[in-house]
This record gives sequence, structure tokens and C-alpha cells, in this order.
Amino acid sequence: MSEDTIQYLVLDRCDPTCNMARYYVLSIEPSLFGDATLIREWGRIGRLGQRRVELYENQSGAIEALETWLQRKRRRGYLLRDG
Repeated sequence: MSEDTIQYLVLDRCDPTCNMARYYVLSIEPSLFGDATLIREWGRIGRLGQRRVELYENQSGAIEALETWLQRKRRRGYLLRDG
């Protein structure tokens, strides 16, 4: 991933038989102090969710964390949203 762009991924997990419609957002953004932040948001599709911000000293640390979370969520059945 390029170091000067904002990375933004949206994942969905839907199962109508279980009334499950979840989303998970992963994004990397610069902080005010030049650090990198990994922002994770999750919840039910169509509702406000929770948000967690994690600070990293550099962009590569945030990218590594994003890739780790992406692997975890894909193992649990989340799929990348088209678009």
C-alpha cells in the first residue's frame, strides 16, 4: 500500500437465517502529530457502530495491523464490499 494515501476497507458479513447483517471498516489515516492511526469501526448494517482508534509510530506499523485485522475478519466470514 502506498504510504501517502488513506487506506479504507469496508467488509460485510450477512446471514439472513441468523438475522445477521454486520459491517467492519478498517482505515489508516495520519494523526495531527505525524503518526499513523488505524481506525476500526464495526456494527450492524444501517446502525451506528463502535469505533476504536489505535496509534502507531509509523505507517508501516499501521499497515501491518490493518492486514492482521483483515485476515482475522476474513477468517470469520467477512467479505470485502464492492465499490
